[in-house]
Amino acid sequence: MSYWVYILYSESTGSYYKGQTQDIEERIIRHNNGYEKSTKKGIPWKLIWKTEKADRSSAMILEKKLKNMTRSKLIDFINKYNERGVGPDVP
Repeated sequence: MSYWVYILYSESTGSYYKGQTQDIEERIIRHNNGYEKSTKKGIPWKLIWKTEKADRSSAMILEKKLKNMTRSKLIDFINKYNERGVGPDVP
């Protein structure tokens, strides 16, 4: 079974959230319905980047790298690997 690593953006708070999951559609629903404490304040969240990984270990490694990036490095990453980035810092 594959895993997804993803980045969400909240226009209301101007913040990014990085995570990993097996079921990305269900996970985004949970974020936007207030079921996740860490993202409750930023509803609604927009999916701005995702990638599929073969196993949870690979997904967790990438998620950790994303979470350790500064905001500017994260935005550079989004711009480099995504043609449809959103947010005030993404051209």
